[in-house]
Amino acid sequence: MTGDQAPRRAGIVDAHHHLWVRARHPQPWIDPVTMAAIDADFEPADLAPVARAAGITETVVVQSIASETETVDLLGVAARDSLVRGVVGWVDLTADDIADRLDRFRAAPGGDRLVGIRHLVQSETDPAYLDRPDVRRGIAAVGAAGLVYDLLVRQHQLPMAARLARDLPEVSFVLDHLGKPALGRPEVAEWSRDLRVLASAPNTTAKLSGLVTEVQGPDWTTEDLRPAVEDALDAFGPDRLMFGSDWPVCLLASSYGRWVEALAELLGDQDVAAQEPIWGDTARRVYRLGSS
Repeated sequence: MTGDQAPRRAGIVDAHHHLWVRARHPQPWIDPVTMAAIDADFEPADLAPVARAAGITETVVVQSIASETETVDLLGVAARDSLVRGVVGWVDLTADDIADRLDRFRAAPGGDRLVGIRHLVQSETDPAYLDRPDVRRGIAAVGAAGLVYDLLVRQHQLPMAARLARDLPEVSFVLDHLGKPALGRPEVAEWSRDLRVLASAPNTTAKLSGLVTEVQGPDWTTEDLRPAVEDALDAFGPDRLMFGSDWPVCLLASSYGRWVEALAELLGDQDVAAQEPIWGDTARRVYRLGSS
């Protein structure tokens, strides 16, 4: 990343990565054959050198399994590791005592680094999951606690996510991985339309993350990703977009550095002032990273 492509000021925030030690937190979603590149443990010591080499000064670690124990452990990592400034954890959204559970997270070591909650909606078999009253009550409680709700949805779930954001205007929503667009396939036109509907809700932002693993085949180029990035810029504008590596999942298709360089190239037509929100300012504002 060189010249006018390089973000300036306070460094880059990686708003989306994961950490796991499988002996403590098994990752059953990892197929050891097709996902051999990430069939391993990934700890802060593995992240630090590749992140810092790319100019990262702050990160947000995101849950990978439906486990409150994992959330507590990630908060503990944030308490010990100066690079990790925020944690997006998991809680049972349908629990009657969700407010108490969130309070317990905040009382744990690193609890002041809790910035958001996420559920693996992409894996839900209920096509109306985010429309359910019990789920919506839980998400409203997340917002009432001053936390962001991360939307992990697939392309066909975007209309449901848009209804949720419209109906809960007091909650701040962040769309992960741009809703996993069907890059290079005809269905991407529907994604583009539905992304704009979601973006019309002012309480939404989105992450430029997870795109390299949505391209069919390993030999992707920046041009394969350009339509999605340009649509996101048009729909949200740079002030409502943030960079995320999706490390180590990105290793299925790209190194950490290659994705950073690709995004820098894709944003090359934007001036430095327009790029700064994406590389850090949006994440700091939305996740309130400076307040912890």
